[in-house]
Amino acid sequence: MISKSKQETIDFGKKIAASFKGGDVVLLQGELGAGKTTLTKGIAQYFSIKKNITSPTFTLMNVYEVESKKYKIKRVIHIDTYRLEKEHDLIDIGVEDYLGQPNTVCLIEWPEKIKNLLRGKKVIKIRIEHVGDNERNIIIIN
Repeated sequence: MISKSKQETIDFGKKIAASFKGGDVVLLQGELGAGKTTLTKGIAQYFSIKKNITSPTFTLMNVYEVESKKYKIKRVIHIDTYRLEKEHDLIDIGVEDYLGQPNTVCLIEWPEKIKNLLRGKKVIKIRIEHVGDNERNIIIIN
């Protein structure tokens, strides 16, 4: 999919979120500023999450409760490991309580830093590439 604007990236996030199932771990790959958090905003909008979605660069993990009863998904977890020093730091803040849980979808930016934690999980890889100033190529790899 080629996105020509932030809004198209958000809309694409809404579209793909409809196919997510509990336990999915979505690996968001791409350079700084590629649009990983923008895509996450669309996913959150699909699940009727009203909170402002920001990258958890310093907190490592944001937990968003899904209030609507129409979804089987009850939580969307947004993880950013860009500044992560060791996998154990994520374990210390409770990531294992969410990864692969049947009522949770986890979105992980910079997933290559936590390969060991992802073993045995159902992962969906999404790569976002800069094509131009506002254009992004979004590729889903299952």
